[in-house]
Amino acid sequence: MNIQYRVLSLLRDNGPLSRAQLADRLEVPRPRLLGELDRMLDAGRVREAGPAASRGGRRSTLVQLDPGVRFAAVDLGASSIDIEITDGSLAPVASCSEPADIRSGPAVVLGRVSELLRTMAGPGHYTQLDAIGIGLPGPVSFREGVPVSPPIMVGWNRFPVRDTLARAHGCPVVVDNDVNVMSLGEQHSGVARTVDHLLFVKIGSGIGSGMQHHGRIYRGAEGCAGDIGHVQVDAEAGGPVCSCGNTGCLEAYFGGVALARDATEAARSGRSPALAERLARGELTALDVAECADGGDSTSVGLVRAGGHRVGQVLATLVSFMNPSMIVIGGGLAGLGYPLLAEIRSVVYKRSLPLATGNLPIVMSELGPRAGVVGAALLASELAYGETSSAGPG
Repeated sequence: MNIQYRVLSLLRDNGPLSRAQLADRLEVPRPRLLGELDRMLDAGRVREAGPAASRGGRRSTLVQLDPGVRFAAVDLGASSIDIEITDGSLAPVASCSEPADIRSGPAVVLGRVSELLRTMAGPGHYTQLDAIGIGLPGPVSFREGVPVSPPIMVGWNRFPVRDTLARAHGCPVVVDNDVNVMSLGEQHSGVARTVDHLLFVKIGSGIGSGMQHHGRIYRGAEGCAGDIGHVQVDAEAGGPVCSCGNTGCLEAYFGGVALARDATEAARSGRSPALAERLARGELTALDVAECADGGDSTSVGLVRAGGHRVGQVLATLVSFMNPSMIVIGGGLAGLGYPLLAEIRSVVYKRSLPLATGNLPIVMSELGPRAGVVGAALLASELAYGETSSAGPG
């Protein structure tokens, strides 16, 4: 790992530090560190920020990131665009969110992303982006910066997302699966800040997971590790068909789309008067199920618990295989709250060995909807600071 990357990362995560503090933390020869700092000062990557507190003797000078550094973090969901502009320390400078249909295709969706980014430049939030990080709701080839056969992203297969955005904005771009990105955000700024072996589970329109081993994302040989939504949980013929074309997938039984489907069936069959009343006013969503469950509707509670049970079955297998030190549940359906979390915990703790679960917290995301943009900003900073070469033409 190069010294410049280590210096920039320390300044990103800790704020201004003195040369003496940097030397202590990096444990590198002081002349070598000072030479690297001089090069970064000349290149405009860092600035001096006044004298540090005295440690005895001559006071050292504080070093800080260039305050003009700007990253764009883009989190694309099945039905939304979330963007955040951050400074070099990942502090938000500006943000925007709006509905969007990922099925509109890459030209429409990425065109809108670029429009929003240019609009955000108008009020002076940035003049030039140093890097863009973007999460996509489907399998991604991290090396190539393209989605690969994404089940819910019609028309996106192998579209050059990275290169398209890089040309449009004149900066390097890094692209990853949205759950990996959320996992990074939670580990950097959320409930998993001290966790090295993390399993992050996103339950939204579909279901996926991001796995971290020794603090680094495990993507697998082709970048599709953690795609647990397509693990078979029921081999029975005649089950619901998944977006991938198979039957019996976890995602076919639970997630935002499946829950809305099952809630609508329960309303129409008369099993839930509460859901039927809401259906009369419009299409049902996971939020309707959550609110009816909170109001004591037994059918809604049963739908949540059944989904949590199936998720727990898959996670119990992963716990035995991966032995994570924490499981974090995020995504839109995390809003189902304690009934969902309690069922997942119950199944995992019951079906996994005590050695794997004795010190295994299973918790809700601390960052919530911001996990994706925080993780995308972190990826952008890693790219700009020299940790990954997965960039487009800048």
